[in-house]
Amino acid sequence: MMTKSNPGLSRRDVIAVAGLAPASALAAPKPAAPKPAAPEAAGQTKPAAQAKANGGQGGFLWGVATAGHQVEGGNLNSDMWLLEHLAHSPFSEKSGDALDHYHRYAEDIALAAKLGFNTYRFSIEWSRVEPEPGEFSAAEIDHYRRMCAACREHGLIPALTYNHFSAPRWFAAQGGWENPEAPALFARYCEKVTARLGEFAGLASTLNEPNMGLLLQWILPAPVLQQMRAAMVDAAKAAASDRFSAIMFGRQELMLPNLLAAHRQGYAAIKAGPGDFPVGVSLSLIDDQPLGPNSRVADKRRQCYEPWLAAAAADGDFIGVQTYGRARIDDKGQVEPPPGAELTQMGEEFYPQALERTIRYAYAATHKPVYVTENGIATEDDDRRIAYINEALKGVGACLADGLPVRGYIHWSLMDNFEWVFGYRPKFGLVAVDRATQKRTPKPSARLLGEIAKSGRAPS
Repeated sequence: MMTKSNPGLSRRDVIAVAGLAPASALAAPKPAAPKPAAPEAAGQTKPAAQAKANGGQGGFLWGVATAGHQVEGGNLNSDMWLLEHLAHSPFSEKSGDALDHYHRYAEDIALAAKLGFNTYRFSIEWSRVEPEPGEFSAAEIDHYRRMCAACREHGLIPALTYNHFSAPRWFAAQGGWENPEAPALFARYCEKVTARLGEFAGLASTLNEPNMGLLLQWILPAPVLQQMRAAMVDAAKAAASDRFSAIMFGRQELMLPNLLAAHRQGYAAIKAGPGDFPVGVSLSLIDDQPLGPNSRVADKRRQCYEPWLAAAAADGDFIGVQTYGRARIDDKGQVEPPPGAELTQMGEEFYPQALERTIRYAYAATHKPVYVTENGIATEDDDRRIAYINEALKGVGACLADGLPVRGYIHWSLMDNFEWVFGYRPKFGLVAVDRATQKRTPKPSARLLGEIAKSGRAPS
C-alpha cells in the first residue's frame, strides 16, 4: 500500500502509463475525424468538423467520468427520481438539483480540460430524451450534442454512456429490464441518439455495470435485498403500474437475458449510425480472492461476470473495466474486510491493487482491448485518494509493460456527486462542490492526476 511519505510512481511506471510506452502497447482504435455536416440552424452548435483538434486521438485516453442522474439535477422523468421520493425510499436522500451539471456542463468540461485530461465520459439521460414512449425530444438530444461539441472544442474526446442505471419512469412502469420488449426499446433509443451524436463520439458504452444487480445479491444482506424488493412494490403503486422494476432492484433472473439482448441490439444500432468509434460494455469487476477451502469465487464469476464477458467478446470492440477494490470469498460467500483494514466511505477495503488483477482477468476472458472506464475511492482524505491513484496506476503500468492492450484510464469521478442510495455523503470526486453555491474547487488529487495525464510525470 502506498503511504503519504511515498506517494509517487516509479520512473518505469510513469513511462509505461503515460503514453511513452511502445506504440504496440498504446495504439487505440482512432476515432474517425468528425464528418462534415450541414450548417446548423441559428443558435445550434457547429458540427464537430469545426471543433479543435484533439491531441488525445490515437493514443492513451486519460479521462474523468460522471453520470447524468448523479450530477445533472432535476431528472424528473426517471425511475430513480420516483424511487427517491417514496415514503419508504431506499435512498438516504433526494438528488434534487444535484450539481446542476445540466446547466453548468460548459464550465465543468472546461475545468476537466484545464486540469489536463483528454477524455470526458458522461451519460445520456434516456428519460430526458424519451420522456414518454416513442416521443423523442429533439431539444434534449441537441443538449447532449452541445455537450459533445463542447468536449471537442476543449480538446476532450466524448466517451458516451447510453444508459447509466437510470431509465424513463414509463420504461420502469412497463417492467423495466424484466420486460421482453426492453431490448428493442433500448435499441430504438440508441439509434435516435447516435443519429445526432455519433459524429462527435470517440468511445461509447451501451450499458454501465449491467451486472451490478447480480453483484448486490452477493454483497447485501438479505434484509436489505427485501427492502429493495418492497420499494419496487411501492414504486409500482406510485406509477399506477403492476410491474415497476429498476435495474439495481428488480428480479435479476428475468433481467439478465433482456439486458444481454439490449447490449447486443444497442451495439448494432450504434455501429450502424454515423461516426466510427469503439463501442463496448462497461462492467463492475471486483478483484475476487478465494479464502479457505471450497471458496465460491468460481460460482460468483459464473453468475456475475461470465455472461457479460462472453457478451463483450461477441458484440463489442472493447471491454470496460470498473474496479474499486477486492472481495474475499469463502465457502459461504463474501466475507467482511480483514480486521484492522483501512476502509473507504463505502465500507470497502482500501485496495487499489485490485485494478491490475481485474484488467488481466477481463482481457484473458475477452481478448478485447481494455478501457478502465471507472476507478476511484470514496474518501474525505485527499491524501489517501492520491495514494490510491498512484497505486492503481502502477497496476495499469504493469499491464502495459506486459503488452496488454490497455487503451485508457478514466477516473471516477470528476466531482463529488450523488452516490445513489448513499446520497451525497461519499466523496469520490477530484473536484469538491459546494452545493449551496455550486462552486467547484479542484483537490490536490485533481492536479496530480491531471499532471500525469499531461506529462506522464508524477508530482515530486
